[in-house]
Amino acid sequence: MFKPAALAYTYDGSFEGLLCCVFESYQWKETPLAIHSDGEEQGLLLESKWIATDSSRADRVLKSLPLRICPEAEELVRLGFWSCTPDKELLLLNFLYLGFTHGRKVMNMLADDTVNTLHKAVQQLRREAHLYLGFVRFSVYGPVMAAVIEPKGFVLPVIQDHFCDRFYGESFMIYDKTHRVALIHQPGQQAIIPLEEWIPPEPDAAEEEYRRLWKGFYNAIGIRERKNDRLRSSLMPKRYWKHLTEMKGSTTAASGSKPTGSSKKLEEGSLRLGDGEVDNSQ
Repeated sequence: MFKPAALAYTYDGSFEGLLCCVFESYQWKETPLAIHSDGEEQGLLLESKWIATDSSRADRVLKSLPLRICPEAEELVRLGFWSCTPDKELLLLNFLYLGFTHGRKVMNMLADDTVNTLHKAVQQLRREAHLYLGFVRFSVYGPVMAAVIEPKGFVLPVIQDHFCDRFYGESFMIYDKTHRVALIHQPGQQAIIPLEEWIPPEPDAAEEEYRRLWKGFYNAIGIRERKNDRLRSSLMPKRYWKHLTEMKGSTTAASGSKPTGSSKKLEEGSLRLGDGEVDNSQ
């Protein structure tokens, strides 16, 4: 749309910062060859241009999305920013170029590589977030429930409402080890905050007993004759197993069972399972 500039925009890594990159591009009618978050390794030998985050500029760009494109475009851009697709910043900038030119119809321009790639990235993020509704395993440490996840995309904002609504009376934390942030909730308050590192403490005797009971239940409901390791791995990729209570201590489940569903409080409150539990013995 604009003349390519031999520049690499560098910003603070926030969504507002990316919107300021969009503002900068339109202000100077230039298209950067790359956009990097601060601290990210830059592979191209380009002049770096620092884009400061300005809330007023970010608000102007954000408010223009539903007006000049459509309300759904704002959600698509946010989800695209949370995805793990390579060079997502430049992808979103190119999408907004198209959106501001073609308006609402850009949402259905799936033959365009930019639009198609963005939709696929968002679809992947949503799928991963949906899986984590079932693959989060809480343990109780004193008065607080806690869980650790390692997603590829930034799924915490996507799953935040689900867990906060479900456990509105509980104090809990979901730590995203990949992005080093945590969803913190206590009755009446919730926030996603930076957390460089968190290592779960050793479980007490009560927690260990509930874990043992859950593993026993998990193994007992499986049907040995229906064991299918390949199917289980395709429906529940092995990268999720590390933080699943029922999978710890063995490389494969004794009965070939497969857990799905999101978290549901057990009677004593020590371990949470999930909505929509199904027969895990496929």
